[in-house]
Amino acid sequence: MTKKKSKGLTFIFSLMPGAGEMYMGFMKQGVSMMGLFFIVIAIAAFLDIGPLLIVLPIIWCYSFFNVHNISSMSDEEFYALEDDYIFHVDRILPMEKLSKKQNKILAWILILAGTCVIWNQFADYIHNHIYIMLPSQMAEMVSDILYTVPQLVVALVLIGIGIHMVRGKKVELDKEELREEEKED
Repeated sequence: MTKKKSKGLTFIFSLMPGAGEMYMGFMKQGVSMMGLFFIVIAIAAFLDIGPLLIVLPIIWCYSFFNVHNISSMSDEEFYALEDDYIFHVDRILPMEKLSKKQNKILAWILILAGTCVIWNQFADYIHNHIYIMLPSQMAEMVSDILYTVPQLVVALVLIGIGIHMVRGKKVELDKEELREEEKED
C-alpha cells in the first residue's frame, strides 16, 4: 500500500521527471516518465535532432504537476489510485502477445536504429579520410550530407507513420459512418 509522503521531499523529488512519482510509491508511473524523458534526450543526441528537445519541458511540466496533483489528493483518492504506466505500454505492447504486424514494426524500428549507428560510423570514417581525396569545400559538403542522412531517414519515417495514422483514422471513421448508414436502412 502506498503511503503519503513528506511535502518537502515530494517537491524536491518532483524536480526530476519520474522521481516524484517513484518517491510516492508509483513506480510504474515514475519509471515510464523518467524513461520517456531520457529516451527523448538519447534520441535527440544520438541522431543530432536538436528540435526534438522541445518536448522535454512538456514532459517535465507534466511530471511536476502530476506529482503535485497526486500529493494534494484526499487520503481516500490517494489510496484508491492505482499505479499504472503513463502510456499504458503494457496494454499497447504486451511483449508476450505481439502480433506478426507488431513484430514486423518493432523489427523495422530496430533495423532503422542499427542502420543509423552503422551509417554514423561510416560517416566518421569517410569524414576522416575524405579530405585527402577531395578539395576542402567539396569534402565538407560530402561530410555534411553523410551526417544529415540519418536525420532525414528518421524524419521521413516519422512523416510516414503520421500519414499512416491519419489515413487509418479516416478509414476507421468511414467504416463507422458506413455501419451507421446500414443501421438506419
